[in-house]
Amino acid sequence: MPLEFDPIAEAHRQWLVRWPDHAEHMAAVTSVMRVQQMLIGEIDRSLKPYGLTFASYEALRLLAFTRDGELPMGKIGERLMVHPASVTNTVDKLERAGMVRRRTAVEDRRRVLASITPDGRDLVEKATETLNAAQFALDGIDTETAVAISALLRKVRERANDFTSDAHDPWAYDGGVSE
Repeated sequence: MPLEFDPIAEAHRQWLVRWPDHAEHMAAVTSVMRVQQMLIGEIDRSLKPYGLTFASYEALRLLAFTRDGELPMGKIGERLMVHPASVTNTVDKLERAGMVRRRTAVEDRRRVLASITPDGRDLVEKATETLNAAQFALDGIDTETAVAISALLRKVRERANDFTSDAHDPWAYDGGVSE
């Protein structure tokens, strides 16, 4: 049930009285955190029929995107920007479900590779169709707004050194010509 008031707007009002120089930043961060909770909840609901969470979906999708359908465990964590323990936990669950297999790399037995199975490929394609149909829980948000959100949040990510400053920026304004 929707609330009859906006708690973030109320917190903003309180901050304006006590810490006016910080009210906008507090509201921005609190808004992002709340939206993240809402999006993860909706995406997880969409993925539940497939037995997936967003984390497990991302791992399968990443493996499906690769040429050979496999990556070293460390590379999965790097690309998904998560702790190695999270990757291990996610791959463990996917392996138990028959969606992923683990094997030792032939060229370096210290490296463990995760490989997507044919069942994993089928599942991730079906789940992707569902998420695309639901516009990744942003149903009703037009493309222009989605682009603006990505561009704004990229600034925050860049400022936090999430990637190098020369990394490709698909949302950069280039005078009206898309990259």
